[in-house]
Amino acid sequence: MSITCFIRYQIDPFQREAFRRYAEAWGRIIPRCGGNLLGYFLPHEGSNHIAWGLIGFDSLAAYERYRAVLRADPEGRANFELAQAQRFILREERNWLEDVAGTRNQPRQVAP
Repeated sequence: MSITCFIRYQIDPFQREAFRRYAEAWGRIIPRCGGNLLGYFLPHEGSNHIAWGLIGFDSLAAYERYRAVLRADPEGRANFELAQAQRFILREERNWLEDVAGTRNQPRQVAP
């Protein structure tokens, strides 16, 4: 069973670019540590203080292996410390979702 960690962030809207740099760093760190990064998303219209991150794993065991590797990753630790020092993340919530087979990564069928 594949699972996705859905992270909802409440961010300081005045530090949007700091969160962007934080998310971009995870773009390097998460795949290196064993996670399948589905993406980070900043607010575009509407609410200006909610952002999201989605990370996929083959199983909870794969997630636990990822966490162990992540704890040992110097860039990962530095990114966590940056967020704590600059305080651009005001709140973070995590939810675990079961992937519905056949619905992820489906190619577009109509030309753009």
